[in-house]
Amino acid sequence: MQTELPAQPVTAAGLLLNQLPRQARAVIEHLHMPADVADCGLLLRLIELGFLPGETVRIVARAGLGGEPIAVRLGGQSTFALRAREAALIGVRPLSGAETA
Repeated sequence: MQTELPAQPVTAAGLLLNQLPRQARAVIEHLHMPADVADCGLLLRLIELGFLPGETVRIVARAGLGGEPIAVRLGGQSTFALRAREAALIGVRPLSGAETA
């Protein structure tokens, strides 16, 4: 059963981590406060894991028909599996080829 995501805010760069294509690299610009107060724990957990502004991320893989979980490489060292609703809390700016070299 697919869970529907709430309407997603658009970042200045226009992308959230869950919208980034596979193998694309980006830098985290900001984190969104969840609309549901019950989800604030998700935001705190992402911060504890190191999903912070300025960190680089890369979408390694997407699984299943709904595209989740999403395997995300953080800072080139650690890989995490995130649900789409968790990844939707992370605003990113895609990196160009010159920036990823």
